[in-house]
Amino acid sequence: MTDRDTDLHARHRAVMPNWQALYYDQPLEIVSGEGRRLTGGDGRVYLDFFAGILSNSLGYGVPEINAAIERQLAAGVVHTSTAYLGRAQVEYAERIAELSGIPDAKVFFVNSGTEANEAALLLTTHARRSNQVLALRNSYHGRAFATVAITGNRSWGTTSLSPVHVSYVHGGYRYRSPFRDLSDADYIDACVADLRDVIQTTTAGDVACMIVEPIQGVGGFATPPDGLYGAMKEVLDEYGILFVTDEVQTGWGRTGEHFWGYQAHDVVPDVLTFAKGAAGGLAIGGVIARAELMDGLGANSLSTFGGNPLTMAGAIATLDYMLAHDLQAHAAKLGATLLSGLRALADGATVIGDVRGKGLMIGIELVTPGTTEPSPRAAAMVLEECRRGGLLVGKGGLHGNVIRIGPPLTLTEAEAEEGLGILSTALGKVYETLV
Repeated sequence: MTDRDTDLHARHRAVMPNWQALYYDQPLEIVSGEGRRLTGGDGRVYLDFFAGILSNSLGYGVPEINAAIERQLAAGVVHTSTAYLGRAQVEYAERIAELSGIPDAKVFFVNSGTEANEAALLLTTHARRSNQVLALRNSYHGRAFATVAITGNRSWGTTSLSPVHVSYVHGGYRYRSPFRDLSDADYIDACVADLRDVIQTTTAGDVACMIVEPIQGVGGFATPPDGLYGAMKEVLDEYGILFVTDEVQTGWGRTGEHFWGYQAHDVVPDVLTFAKGAAGGLAIGGVIARAELMDGLGANSLSTFGGNPLTMAGAIATLDYMLAHDLQAHAAKLGATLLSGLRALADGATVIGDVRGKGLMIGIELVTPGTTEPSPRAAAMVLEECRRGGLLVGKGGLHGNVIRIGPPLTLTEAEAEEGLGILSTALGKVYETLV
């Protein structure tokens, strides 16, 4: 660590909360970026396979995004408020309402995924006149008062106090599920039976909603079988329970096979939330919902900075770029390359318990070699080895033992192979150390 980094780290610890964790034994400052590369305060250039927790969806220094932001800056207005009409806001809302697949949809803009999920809870609990919510084990939906409550991941559950009554069901995290050895069809049947039992035994029946991540992000990119949520929706419909899909990490074509993660499950949501990669790195969040739900609130509400002109300029440019370059198909192609390579590594290194995901959203669950015991130590070692090799990856999972891969959707084939090579070397070194 350089003297500059040491000084900045000390200043960080003095004024930032202790629970605001930093990656790496020697924390890294990012000072610039171009394409899929980031330059650190240590002077090194790194290939980025985590994209600011999937937020820098197009990478860095994208001319089309920069030009859109610069045009808005030149206009002299970066903020008005919801008290005024916003042309870009309306145009963007029209486009994503149609893309959402939700009939007669309306859009409400906020600034983050946490806010988006809070708004979804507000809409659904008000509509159903109930504070009961169903969520999945191993889920993560945000760090506000209600979204912490619906987060089924103990390491992020900072309080047991909550304005909502939550019941958790099986399904999202298959690797450590009691149903893990079942076929896809039998796994889905078992999770649906569990859902029905949970509704009948732990709720009053008048549940407001069930919220799911199509692929559990913070939970280690845990990926359930296709069709699970469609089967669950049949039970929800019997009770009038609303279905919310949290697309904060799975949206915008990242899974490759679909534009939204929910589309793998033969279901249409009542509410869809999004954030992160929608605006190429600018702060954004939003809720898309059926009009009757969105219009159902009986009081005034707004988001002071949600949908501000600068963010909308970036969001429109990002969407244009994604569609014009068919980044969904690109994610499917490069994701297949990475998954195939990583699964080949897993065959020879028993420190890898599971390789999962879709498109450019991949998790590597690390275990004590030859067992299924989670190994946070192995994950921490791989994180450090990747950095030494010039690659930035993420880490997460219920036990902190999953390497998360979510590069910008503009990743090239050569960069995919380069990153795979660095990962292979890192995983090999860690395996040799631990066996």
